[in-house]
Amino acid sequence: MQLQIIARMHTDLPTKFGIPRQSGLVDALEGTIVFEPAFRDPEALRGIEGFSHLWLLWEFSACSGAPWRPTVRPPRLGGNTRMGVFATRSPYRPNSIGLSCVRLCGVEATPDCGTVLRVAGADLMDGTPIFDIKPYLPYADAHPEATGGFAASAPPTLAVEFANDTESLVPPEKRDALRGLLAQDPRPAYQSDAARVYGILFAGLDVRFRVEGDRLTVTEVRSAPADA
Repeated sequence: MQLQIIARMHTDLPTKFGIPRQSGLVDALEGTIVFEPAFRDPEALRGIEGFSHLWLLWEFSACSGAPWRPTVRPPRLGGNTRMGVFATRSPYRPNSIGLSCVRLCGVEATPDCGTVLRVAGADLMDGTPIFDIKPYLPYADAHPEATGGFAASAPPTLAVEFANDTESLVPPEKRDALRGLLAQDPRPAYQSDAARVYGILFAGLDVRFRVEGDRLTVTEVRSAPADA
């Protein structure tokens, strides 16, 4: 079977670093699904506005071509304990397919891109290819009694502070999303150096920060490089 790319996700995150590790963790993070020209028939979306959430099937494009691994080191276990790849959501799979549930915010007709979908809570990098979109059905897809194995509860979050009025350099409409991303602790699970400065590219900005204990401090906000 050959998969066709039907659409691409457009978000404020041009690189893998900083992307939420699961969908739905940062609801303020919005994105737009733009369909490929061959799939811009508005009839294909008839009725979709009746659903509050959607399933996306997409490609781990940043890892495309990488060999699959029978065991991986999940961030939830500190990046040191190996688990079977099929017991995780690691991108290093035999088929590099991702699955995410997003909230549908709107269906909009545009002059240049046809009908697009505005969604929230996605964990996809800008430009990610999408293979399929399906409605989320609460009566079938929600299982309150489900168990979560080694990831039974949401990971702890960090308190986020902006030093020296750096938050004023972030557009007001982007601040909640940025705070949500930083609170999820974007660092690799095996790094905990309080003196190290990290950087996340977001919405055309290069946001620099440090983490000490359970507190993240933004130390600098500047324009992202032109090629980012």
